[in-house]
Amino acid sequence: MRATWDIFCSVVDNYGDIGVTWRLARQLVAEHGLAVRLWVDDPAAFVHLCPQADSRLLRQQQGVEVCAWAADWHAVEPADVVIEAFACELPAVYIAAMAGREQKVLWLNLEYLSAEDWVEGCHGLPSMQSNGLSKFFFFPGFTSGSGGLLRERGLLTQRRAFQADEGAREDFLRRLGVEPVAGALLISLFAYENAALGRWLQVLAAGPQRVQLLVPEGRILSSLQDWLGGPALQVGDTRQRGQLHIQVLPFIPQDQYDRLLWSCDFNAVRGEDSFIRAQWAGRPLLWHIYEQADHAHLEKLDAFLAFYKEGLSADAQVALVALWHAWNSNGPIGECWTQLLKSWPEQTTHAEDWCLERASQADLAEALVQFYLNWL
Repeated sequence: MRATWDIFCSVVDNYGDIGVTWRLARQLVAEHGLAVRLWVDDPAAFVHLCPQADSRLLRQQQGVEVCAWAADWHAVEPADVVIEAFACELPAVYIAAMAGREQKVLWLNLEYLSAEDWVEGCHGLPSMQSNGLSKFFFFPGFTSGSGGLLRERGLLTQRRAFQADEGAREDFLRRLGVEPVAGALLISLFAYENAALGRWLQVLAAGPQRVQLLVPEGRILSSLQDWLGGPALQVGDTRQRGQLHIQVLPFIPQDQYDRLLWSCDFNAVRGEDSFIRAQWAGRPLLWHIYEQADHAHLEKLDAFLAFYKEGLSADAQVALVALWHAWNSNGPIGECWTQLLKSWPEQTTHAEDWCLERASQADLAEALVQFYLNWL
């Protein structure tokens, strides 16, 4: 009998948690033949990622069995493997059932992504619980000593084929309602509110090259609105300021968002899920990391940059780090963007090299399955 897996996701905000767990659940089913239940406490958020889903249903099949994680929990038989995503708190009744199950349960706490030094030392460590169960900490990461990154089989092959086919790119964009601007640098922008945005847009508008900026619906629209002024932005709206052509896109499903990243020359992304997917696009990127108290997020940012900048020339490293810091600390991003463009060919080659190097490691789903097999 194939192993059963339960993944619990508490949607905090911004769709990041559900984005990661939905991708993971689908991959465990499609590539490893597992029986997976995805428990979601906010079905309405899930529908944004899977428009064909029905938020009113307690259980539904979407390739994965998606279950509503209701406050009034009804007892169910625990799975063989239980993933507590991002330290969400499992129902007490469910934990009791895990402890009382005749066959042992592997309990995993899937942590947030980090490139910090301590990750390898903590990855896979058990934590004994008062009820006799052990909970293991599982850390995604960028090194072979971590749990790896979400990456479906054949993803890079699909991406390369798409990027090599200009017609496929143009057809995809037109299906989104986007008419490509001839000769323009194509940029996607998915970020939190950011006071630095206006300074970047001003430089893009006044620059020597046409720029087409595609902005999926989300929190950054308020900052964009502040810079543009005028009527409130709506999905489908277009604006032009100098050399800058702006279009607001709808919030799109994950597979389409992947293709949007593949279509663009540069991707500004946020959080965790879009951050990883932008790396698989093999194009230069800019990460808006989720802000934490006491600027702890900046330590995580620098930990990643320490890895990512390796292999770049000294000037290219300085330009890259300066841009990311300006974006995340309300700095002079316009000036930093101008400096980055001086090393643009090198930044482009480096993005693809980084992608290939990360892809040589086991992916997150594969690492989870192997961890379970080793634990048995």
